Amino acid sequence: MDAISQGIRAALQGLLVNAFLTGVKLVAGIVGNSYALIADAVESGLDIFSSLIVWRGLRVTARPADQTHPYGYGKAEALSAAIVSLMLLGAAIGIAIAAVQEIVTPHHAPAPFTLAVLLGVVIVKEVLFRRVFSVGTNTGSRVVQADAWHHRSDAITSAAAFTGITVALWGGPGWEPADDWAALVAAAIIAFNGSRLLRPAVSELMDKMPDQAVVDRIATAARSVSGVMAIEKLRVRTFGTGYFVDVHVQADPQMPLREAHILSGRVKSSIREAVPAVFDTSIHMEPFESGSRCAEIVR
Repeated sequence: MDAISQGIRAALQGLLVNAFLTGVKLVAGIVGNSYALIADAVESGLDIFSSLIVWRGLRVTARPADQTHPYGYGKAEALSAAIVSLMLLGAAIGIAIAAVQEIVTPHHAPAPFTLAVLLGVVIVKEVLFRRVFSVGTNTGSRVVQADAWHHRSDAITSAAAFTGITVALWGGPGWEPADDWAALVAAAIIAFNGSRLLRPAVSELMDKMPDQAVVDRIATAARSVSGVMAIEKLRVRTFGTGYFVDVHVQADPQMPLREAHILSGRVKSSIREAVPAVFDTSIHMEPFESGSRCAEIVR
């Protein structure tokens, strides 16, 4: 819950900053005749919606399990991350189409004051990226990390617009489209980040196993419990900021049922101690059989 609260605060902080920057960039782009800056404002506007999606997704994730969702609402985080990533891809396509149209249409060079606006935006967004990404990394939240990269994408588009406007002003007549080419480059960068963030979100929605290091820590913790003779069929799936674990534990065939139940509880505690992000562990107790295929991790 503390991790979710940190993510919600980071999303709200980003929302307020994006709302302010969107207005500044849009006005400066229209007055200063810079399509790259207008495209940057559009991307910031999408950041507002992405922050709202992140905020709402984390609020849903925080709901406790109930009868209709016995495992909880953790998938809402991965779903939110996928939506944010798709928004990035949509923004990239829209900016690219508009940039190409501007390249083939003659227009005036941007105003010099737009450079100062963009420089300020790059600094603010880079600082915001670092803060939000730190929260996402510390809490293990994919959707907060995706939101952070939305801020980094905004900083990149602003830097690209700064470069394009500088070239257009320095080159003089005939170099006006440099501003639009900068918007096109920014669109490619946004598309790359969108696709990069979409893959892990989809993997989580498809219940892909987490990193091997996490699985190995869980397996080691289960095997370390006294009385456990072997484990097999270890399955781990990511669920929001944590994991659900299913494992078959083999023990002495002569062990009484009550002792087997107690042993399973110790295994759960050991796994939770080794990997605190594990929400719950389902353990199936089995009699140990010599020669059986033990320590099998099913992927």
